[in-house]
Amino acid sequence: MIGNSALASLAVTPATHTLLLLRHAKSDWGHAVGDRDRPLASRGRRQAPHTGRWLAEHELVPDLALVSPAARARQTWDLIAGQWSGPLPSVRIEEAAYTFDGADLLELVRGASESVGRLALTGHNPGLEELASELTGEWVRLPTSALAVIELERWADAGAGRARLRYAGRPADDA
Repeated sequence: MIGNSALASLAVTPATHTLLLLRHAKSDWGHAVGDRDRPLASRGRRQAPHTGRWLAEHELVPDLALVSPAARARQTWDLIAGQWSGPLPSVRIEEAAYTFDGADLLELVRGASESVGRLALTGHNPGLEELASELTGEWVRLPTSALAVIELERWADAGAGRARLRYAGRPADDA
């Protein structure tokens, strides 16, 4: 895990894009509902706001958020974004983000407009871990409520280990 000290100088150059990979918070398996409709567990509802505060403290509120339509991902996003004051990012509930395949997520990232400086992607494993690994060339563990901050030059060129991992961890664990 790369901790907060790695972010001491997270000044992003204007030509650099920042990708925020947000794994949904802990879900509640105690409900007799389908996968898409599974809500957050109480632990997930407690942990997710820490990520929102962490992003605000590090001036990493995204310009655009792509959020899986699964209930647990939408609820996670709402709890994260609920920690911010000021203008909120544009949000798209993105059907293509409801996948467990990193290659599918890579296509979402590559399709982002170059005018978007910071992009958040809220979704699921193993897809998010696969995407982080494809982008950075290193294994990135993303348990529930985890975040990875990744820098790259252009969305369209994402992949093949060209990106730089700036942070990976669960902000709730640092609180």
